[in-house]
Amino acid sequence: MNFAFTSSGAVTETYAVGLLRGMLEVPSPSYQERALADFLADAMAVLGFRSHIDAVGNVIGVIERGDGPTLMLLGHLDTIPGEIPVHCEDGKLYGRGAVDAKGPLAAMICAAASAVDFPGRLVVVGAVEEETPCSRGAVAIRVTHDQPDALIVGEPSGWSSVVLGYKGKLDLRYTVRLPSTHPSNPAPKASDLAVACWAALVDLLGPDASLGVFDRPGATLCQLNADLTTATVDLSIRTPPGHDGEALVRDLRDRLPVGEIEVLNSVAACRTGRSTPVARALVSGIRRLHGQPRFLVKTATSDMNTLAEVWDVPMATYGPGDSRLDHADAEHIVLSDYLRGIDVLSIAISELAHLPVRSGGDQQPVPEKALQ
Repeated sequence: MNFAFTSSGAVTETYAVGLLRGMLEVPSPSYQERALADFLADAMAVLGFRSHIDAVGNVIGVIERGDGPTLMLLGHLDTIPGEIPVHCEDGKLYGRGAVDAKGPLAAMICAAASAVDFPGRLVVVGAVEEETPCSRGAVAIRVTHDQPDALIVGEPSGWSSVVLGYKGKLDLRYTVRLPSTHPSNPAPKASDLAVACWAALVDLLGPDASLGVFDRPGATLCQLNADLTTATVDLSIRTPPGHDGEALVRDLRDRLPVGEIEVLNSVAACRTGRSTPVARALVSGIRRLHGQPRFLVKTATSDMNTLAEVWDVPMATYGPGDSRLDHADAEHIVLSDYLRGIDVLSIAISELAHLPVRSGGDQQPVPEKALQ
């Protein structure tokens, strides 16, 4: 007998909490996710998944119960650096990644394992390197997998909210090198040009630029190293839907007399609608648990952006946890919210059982060795 399940086939609350605690006890900062991937490959096998770790380190679990639709649930393994002692206190489970985003991923695993009546194929992915500029794990998934019939991305939305969109991101690096000179020389210095680069970007974005507003661009000066002869400036611009990143880069280059602007990473904003099958299914789950559903758009960026650039399928982001605790020193998840999140996802999976099955599209899987 598998004591992970109730008599009805649902994952028990005790197992669900133990799974999340076990995940939190395995540190997994970006680029160091393998131990957690191994842990989850074993855990998913116990829960009835066919599990494996792909060429870039993503852990993937598959349950096939017929020729119905394919639903993918994708979260991420990695966290920011820094450990938080794992402990329970007052109904809260503390640990690095409790919210961002091991809690949502654990909820997806438990909900998929409980979906005994789903007539198709459930694919759960724990992706690597979401917290890094290039989202290598999600990029590999969109290359090696045919697009599913629907997608739920696991990030903290709060158990009663659904995220419909994220800003895009444009990461730039300005580098300039000049001959050595005396500080009193009136010619521009590398340090002057570094400051001018930031000022030019702020001017180009305009007075209404804001990091906190979804429909406007906003910039962050991430790093500046400069002296009289050399300077490097790292810039991150959060972009709204429809923003012309290429024009921004071109205009910024025109403003700088010397030096080079390098595009380190670029991902477009994404936004979906309230009436998509995924959004409706998640709302149905929230309402059946007597919650008042809310729709959100985020000014950050997630793996939903990466997948939406290539996959044209119904999708939304959902997961238990308070996103205000992302990266916080007191990161924790309320266990009752975590368990509600599993129930919401279980109901949503059931609601999505009758999605029309896609023909498979024109995308062909790429051998995993091509990604190594």
